[in-house]
Amino acid sequence: MRVSREQAAENRERILDVAAQLFREKGFDGIGVADLMKSAGLTHGGFYGHFASKEDLVAQSCARTLERSVEHWKTLAEQDPEHSLETIAASYLTTKHRDHPGRGCAIAALGADIARQNTSVRSTVTEGVRLLVGILSKILPGKSKTAKQEKALATFASMVGALVLARAVDDPQLSEDILQAVASSISKRAPAEP
Repeated sequence: MRVSREQAAENRERILDVAAQLFREKGFDGIGVADLMKSAGLTHGGFYGHFASKEDLVAQSCARTLERSVEHWKTLAEQDPEHSLETIAASYLTTKHRDHPGRGCAIAALGADIARQNTSVRSTVTEGVRLLVGILSKILPGKSKTAKQEKALATFASMVGALVLARAVDDPQLSEDILQAVASSISKRAPAEP
């Protein structure tokens, strides 16, 4: 039975959404195509009608996740321009984000896995990192574009590293302390109010 173009498009979107979540939860090698398709409520046989390979799905799911992160950060920055850095950091450095990697940052959840992926995945992630860092560089103070870029890179690396460490330790208080320390450090980087 053939599905309509609309249904095929819906199925593809569902696969991307499920893959984006499951990859962040289990890692790229932690789930196979058959289980991924089953989680999407579809048959394994239909996978190749949507994607050329698992690597193609990995790249596209990373792109989707990073695009959503970029849009989220832009929204946060626009809602409260005077406090956008603190708002973004406060949104990122939470116990909820720590405890639910399947709904959070692809870089923090998959950084080590991404480093071992093919060029298309790494290029996709590189572009996402550039866009996220670009948002931070627009809101961080600095005397030059280079200085703002440097601060933005350090800020993003601090946020990702804090989330990775907070997930890695088995002491809940230490985990929360890591998140709070980095959030506090980032708030000190924020532009001074006029």
